[in-house]
Amino acid sequence: MQKGWNMNRISRRRFGVSTAAVAAAAMGSLSVPEVAQPEVRTASRSFPRDFVWGCATAAYQTEGAVTKDGRGPSIWDTFSHQPGKIANGDTGDIADDSYDLYKEDVRLLHNLGANAYRMSISWSRIFPAGTGQPNPKGMDHYDRVVDELLANGISPYFTLFHWDLPEALPGGWQSRDTVKAFADYASYVSRRLSDRVKHFMTTNEFGNMSDAGYRYGTFAPGLHLPPGQANQVRHNVILAHGLAVQAIRSSAAPGTKVGLAQDPPTFIPIIETAEHIKAAQRATRDASSYFLTPILEGKYPQSYLEREGTNAPRVEPGDMEAIGSKLDFVGLNIYSGTYVCAIDSAQGYRELGRPASYPHMVLNWLGIAPEALYWGPRNVSELWQPKAILITENGCPSHDAVTVAGTIEDTDRLMYLRNYLTNLQRAVAEGYPVKGYFLWSLLDNFEWTSGYSVRLGIHYVDYKTLKRTPKLTAEWYREVIARNALV
Repeated sequence: MQKGWNMNRISRRRFGVSTAAVAAAAMGSLSVPEVAQPEVRTASRSFPRDFVWGCATAAYQTEGAVTKDGRGPSIWDTFSHQPGKIANGDTGDIADDSYDLYKEDVRLLHNLGANAYRMSISWSRIFPAGTGQPNPKGMDHYDRVVDELLANGISPYFTLFHWDLPEALPGGWQSRDTVKAFADYASYVSRRLSDRVKHFMTTNEFGNMSDAGYRYGTFAPGLHLPPGQANQVRHNVILAHGLAVQAIRSSAAPGTKVGLAQDPPTFIPIIETAEHIKAAQRATRDASSYFLTPILEGKYPQSYLEREGTNAPRVEPGDMEAIGSKLDFVGLNIYSGTYVCAIDSAQGYRELGRPASYPHMVLNWLGIAPEALYWGPRNVSELWQPKAILITENGCPSHDAVTVAGTIEDTDRLMYLRNYLTNLQRAVAEGYPVKGYFLWSLLDNFEWTSGYSVRLGIHYVDYKTLKRTPKLTAEWYREVIARNALV
């Protein structure tokens, strides 16, 4: 119980019973009236008036139509068709068929009251060979999507690359030719769409396209490179980001904002004291040594270069200037967090392990750490002072099932989201520059190596009929958006 609460005041005001009625009832001279509906009290739980509320998806996870209208294959098309790579042999060939059903998906967003939608563009729809002549049918599709969103009062936030690299590019991210091709792609798309699209993210989650794809082999293209080559891939992907930022700045319409969507490890001080808070921020900078730190500082930390030694990436003249290109916003994908404590050592911190009893969602990697949605923005803000922060992904998996009544009662997801958003509201209330929130995801979809075995959407998708059905969390999120406050 919060110190200082007056329970008599709560019993009178919250439930609409007057002081006189309570007093009379206590003396036995008056029967207690029926309890009125609780009044809505959101002042201390509200968000700024201009706060952005939306949902997020990615092209390969939702679009399907992998050979339609001239789209070329991506590395995920190839990878997902290799036996044993994806749960149950699933692929993104059909997914949610959002390519054809985009108007229905925009209607779902409209029904939520969302004012923004974060989605990605399929590079191989625009350039089937990765470079060369653009495919007009691919571009026409995204023109139609943008117009449909705007007609429904929804601002598009476009991610240019969410892992579906065109298969035709020789060497993939091992090649600097791919880096240049990405900048050219970014220039073309931003020039075509920035008359209506005002927010572009270059890339989603560098680690899952470099480390998971090229070092550990768990994601496309499934390679196991030695450390030195893997570090070079890391360098290439953030260089591609930097050159894309420059390309957008030179090609897009005035007022276009550029950022990224990254998932830096979120460290939570085990106790909110100055020493533990400092430890969490040191851990954040160290763990981001090869992605977010060089992007926001324009250089690799010396400790990272010394630690990697001869495996450190080769940096060519001009690379770091491009990588450090100034951003209009930093997007953070936050799902979980790690507790740290301060220790007396050169490093200054120690990560605390999770006991077996630690709560988690249906996938064990997603430990429930609601404070992450406060400390993620706070750590990034205090370390690097970005102009603005967006929560570009937050959500959780579940094994949702349809009840006999035809409803989907995903109370576990609702619990997760309510607790996380409570901590995000704290960050906003304390003045950290969080400007918006994108829930992952609008729809159940192809969840990479998990295929369709888990569901992260707030709309249930029947993969046989492709029918979309709102879950309980969709109803809750609609109310949050309508009130611009926690409910």
